[in-house]
Formats: sequence, C-alpha cells, structure tokens
Amino acid sequence: MPLKRSTYILMSGKDTRKRKERYAHAGKVVLRGSALFGKQEALQKGGARKRCENLISQNELPFACDIVDEMLAQAYSCTDADAMERIVDTCRGTKDRHFARLVESHMDGIIAHARHHISSGRVEVTNCMIKTLRRAG
Repeated sequence: MPLKRSTYILMSGKDTRKRKERYAHAGKVVLRGSALFGKQEALQKGGARKRCENLISQNELPFACDIVDEMLAQAYSCTDADAMERIVDTCRGTKDRHFARLVESHMDGIIAHARHHISSGRVEVTNCMIKTLRRAG
C-alpha cells in the first residue's frame, strides 16, 4: 500500500484515530450539504485504525516512528531518564541510523525538559524582539 495521502493517519495519535472511529460509527457530519454550491453532505469516514495498521505492517520505518512518537509523548510527561534511554534503544533497533542519530543528538534537551519542564520559548521570543528592534533602528 503506498504512503501517498496517508500522512495524517500515520502522524495522528492513537487517541485521535479512536475518536475518528467513534465519530464514524455515530454518523457525524463533517461537511454540510449546499444546494446553492452543489455540494453533498459528507459523513466522517471510518477505517482509519485499520488503514494505519495496514500501512504500518507494510512499512517498517513508519511503524518505528509511530512507536517512538508514542514513547516521546509519554517521555515528555515523565521525569525518569530511563524512559528516554528506552527511546534511544528503540531508535537504534530501527534500520534507519539517521533517525537514531537525530534523537540521540537531542537527548540532552529531551532529558532536561522531562526533569525540569522548562521551555526556552521566552528566551527565544526576547531574542527575536531584540533582533526586530535592531533592524527597525
């Protein structure tokens, strides 16, 4: 099965796919029909979970990315450095060395965020404001 038009399914979380399935079973309307523009009413489509499973079974790297994505989401909420090491081990288990190297290179920042829950966003905004003021001057 090709990966074309499947980015949303692969990048969405497990809870999002479950929610979409519930909406499909309930018959939720996602697009109202319009006689003026000649559009028909569209209902929420189901089968996202099954399609995701088929894509993952045929493509090993997205499967590994999905596992690591779920693990990163859990790691950002915990304060244990061992959870971060499990993520790197999972990345090493994939056949994509670049992906493992990417996570390893950012490991210090991930661990620091997990331990302290501090973002560098305010510092970056201040630097951007200073840069903007210098350009305006």
